[in-house]
Order: sequence, then C-alpha cells, then structure tokens
Amino acid sequence: MTMSFSDHVYTLIRKIPKGKVATYGQVAKMVGSPGAARAVGMCMKINPDAPRTPCHRIVASDGRLTGYSAAGGITKKKSMLLSEGVQFDGTRVDLSRSQWLP
Repeated sequence: MTMSFSDHVYTLIRKIPKGKVATYGQVAKMVGSPGAARAVGMCMKINPDAPRTPCHRIVASDGRLTGYSAAGGITKKKSMLLSEGVQFDGTRVDLSRSQWLP
C-alpha cells in the first residue's frame, strides 16, 4: 500500500522529540517534496490525530509561530513548546538551539 503525502508528513512529525521543532519547509524536503511547505501546513491544519501527531512542533523557516488552529491559537502553541523545553529568542523559536536535526 502506498502512503499519501499527508501520511508521510504525519509519520515524520511523530518522530520530532519534545524540546525540538521542525520547519514546514524542512518537513516538505524530508518527505521528498521540496517546495511543498504550504502543503505541510495544510496537513497540520487538518491533523486528525493530535496530540499523537504534534503539529505544534512545526514552525516557520524563521522560527515564527504560525497557523495553530486548536483552541488558544498561537499563545497555546508557544505555551506548549515552552513546556517542552523549546528555546525562544523573543517571539521566535531559536532554531540554532531547538531545531530538530535527525
């Protein structure tokens, strides 16, 4: 059985450990679809399996927190990331310290 794009994305997202984040573009590239960052974002928006698939660990390429559709929005996303140990520089994730590099 062939996995869909979204299945590949969700499988990868589940591997991101607490305290780390990935960017939309990074995920797209890792699943073999460079340039599909927006499609990754759509997968996160319709994530049917939160919190097992931790969509809150996906951030913009510059560390900004974007597109969290669960209750509490971006404020909740930041709170969840902070509780997991993700490092911030102001309002952005400090990717030099918290980006997942498998």
